[in-house]
Amino acid sequence: MRIGGISTGLVGIFNNIAVENIAGFKLLLTTELMLKHRFMIQCRYYKAFIAYAGCNLGLAALAAALCAFIAPSAAGSGIPEVKAYLNGVDAYSIMAPSTLLVKIFGSVFGVAAGFVVGKEGPMVHTGSCIASLIGEGGSRKYGLTWRWLRYFKNDGDRRDLITCGAAAGVAAAFRAPVGGVLFSLEEAASWWSALLWRTFFTTAVVAIVLRGFIEFCSTENCGLFGQGGLIMYDISAAKVVYSAPDILAVILLGVIGGLLGSLYNYLVDKVLRTYSIINEWRFLSLFSSDEKSYSLVVPLFLQKRSDCQDRTCYYDLPVDIDMFLRLAVLSPPGSSPVILAGSCYGRLVGRLFEPVSKLDVGLFSLLGAASFLGGTMRMTVSLCVILLELTNDLLVLPLVMLVLLISKTMGDMFNKGVYDQIVKIKVLLYMGASPEHYMKHLVAQDVVTGPLITFSSVEKVRNIVHALRSTRHNGFPVIDESPFSDAPELCGLVLRSHLLGLKLEDLDIKEEETEMYVDLHPITNTSPYVVVETMSVVKAAVLFRELGLQHMCCTKESGGPPVVGILTRHDFLLEHILGLYPHIRYRK
Repeated sequence: MRIGGISTGLVGIFNNIAVENIAGFKLLLTTELMLKHRFMIQCRYYKAFIAYAGCNLGLAALAAALCAFIAPSAAGSGIPEVKAYLNGVDAYSIMAPSTLLVKIFGSVFGVAAGFVVGKEGPMVHTGSCIASLIGEGGSRKYGLTWRWLRYFKNDGDRRDLITCGAAAGVAAAFRAPVGGVLFSLEEAASWWSALLWRTFFTTAVVAIVLRGFIEFCSTENCGLFGQGGLIMYDISAAKVVYSAPDILAVILLGVIGGLLGSLYNYLVDKVLRTYSIINEWRFLSLFSSDEKSYSLVVPLFLQKRSDCQDRTCYYDLPVDIDMFLRLAVLSPPGSSPVILAGSCYGRLVGRLFEPVSKLDVGLFSLLGAASFLGGTMRMTVSLCVILLELTNDLLVLPLVMLVLLISKTMGDMFNKGVYDQIVKIKVLLYMGASPEHYMKHLVAQDVVTGPLITFSSVEKVRNIVHALRSTRHNGFPVIDESPFSDAPELCGLVLRSHLLGLKLEDLDIKEEETEMYVDLHPITNTSPYVVVETMSVVKAAVLFRELGLQHMCCTKESGGPPVVGILTRHDFLLEHILGLYPHIRYRK
């Protein structure tokens, strides 16, 4: 946690220093060219404009190239992917070291190019990638492994570390340690077990690192980097005194933020869906679809995790200019556009109410940003604390709470939050905290689908190799039969990854050797989670999500085969259930 906090804080400082100094270089270059040719009327601004536009174009092209050629999974803010991962969905290379590097430099170049994107969203993803790298004990691919970190190399500890990393990212982006803790609790984490003090400790380390470097850089030791965090609302000069007209103005801001936020989410949903359809039609003819050739950009454009086998994709086709231009809009963005837009209409409302309002126009700008953030992201507590930590003024607490509650309520009347919509568009199988109402009338056997493939505890090599090659199942029930058991009974569950570890597919097995047997007992999980086929889907879904499972065996109450199917995350999704039972009425 300490290493993750220090590393995330250093990355946040580096991002800020890099952006400020690149922007300062562009400003000095442009100003110098304008002053140099100030007596030449015809070319006074021509060379300055070319230099400024060329710098921005080069930085934007560099940010897009990093995403296109090195790590396509780094495109976007990364918060939906982190949220899905903490829910149990491991998207391809979303926490890879290459993704971390592209996220850092892509966001720096994108912001420095003049894009209104910000570094806040990418910082959450960056902190999560750093924590994931620590949780894996380093990267074997790049030769960066540390034995002393092997104790954290399990799914539970890695998930907890990534939750702390997401909190550290928010703390580094907004200089808001408590807000980072609440962000992880409210938006990111699906499981929250004894994590409060860990996330708080991580964000406290980030705050100390940021504060130390801010003091150091305030003496002009870091180029053009000055005081303040990555985002700073200075309303210390504003006097927070409000009356009834001010409350009405704040309510109006909340309503406007909720309406504009829902409209923003609707447009994002339509644009991304249209973009995916266009690229699916455009690129299906460009990418090879045989079993041994997959492209890294297929998951990015088609938004399907199933196009890559066993978490391994192969990039073996050239990226043309058209593809590069399409990727140019996918450099890592943050939440700055929402903050900027909300501040603009908040200031406008403040100007309109200026004759009857006692509140400062700058405070209206802050409340407008809060309303738009609440209307798009649908967060309340964490946003409220983050804004308070940005302003250092507790007197604005009632107004911020009011505007966030109203904007979230108005937005929820029309659609879901922007992160939830992006998770759905990217086909990340996210399971919500509350089961849907249509699950109340179904039992486990109603949603289990086949074909079910089982192995005997001592199985033929031929059958194992055939199952691995003909299916994409990640778990197979293992059945004990005679002489290990008088009657067939469930022995446990064997994972595809464990079977692949036997390297049966890679070995040059002769025909007569395929009739040999393999004892699966040593690699079988003999205590899998099991539910009976008559259990309610609601109870099964709650158990599946709360325990963070990937597979759940479904058995009969008595008689018949020991296993009737396997419940996976896919079986609890709305689309799957409506496909099986289209007569079920779904209420949004």
